[in-house]
Amino acid sequence: MEGSPDETCVATVVEVPLDEAEAVRLARLLGALADPVRLRLLSILNERGAACSCDLEVPLGRSQPTISHHTKVLAEAGVVVAERRGRWTWWSINPESSGIVKRALGA
Repeated sequence: MEGSPDETCVATVVEVPLDEAEAVRLARLLGALADPVRLRLLSILNERGAACSCDLEVPLGRSQPTISHHTKVLAEAGVVVAERRGRWTWWSINPESSGIVKRALGA
């Protein structure tokens, strides 16, 4: 597995069998990503670094309540983090979760 020993450890599926805790964490993460809108949202955040909820309606072609639902799912899985700025919420990819899927799949 690539990476330094202090990185969040998730074994690759192709190298060794996952223990139960690793399998649960990876399944939760993959489940949160298993939606086209959430994948697009994640790619927007990856490109921009951070984005206000109000700026996601047009590129995603979805209403604010729908975007809120999808950001909530991603946040509950630990994929994104929120920062309140006034009355708006800004979203970014959780640095603690970035790279976990790549490492787990052996990428």
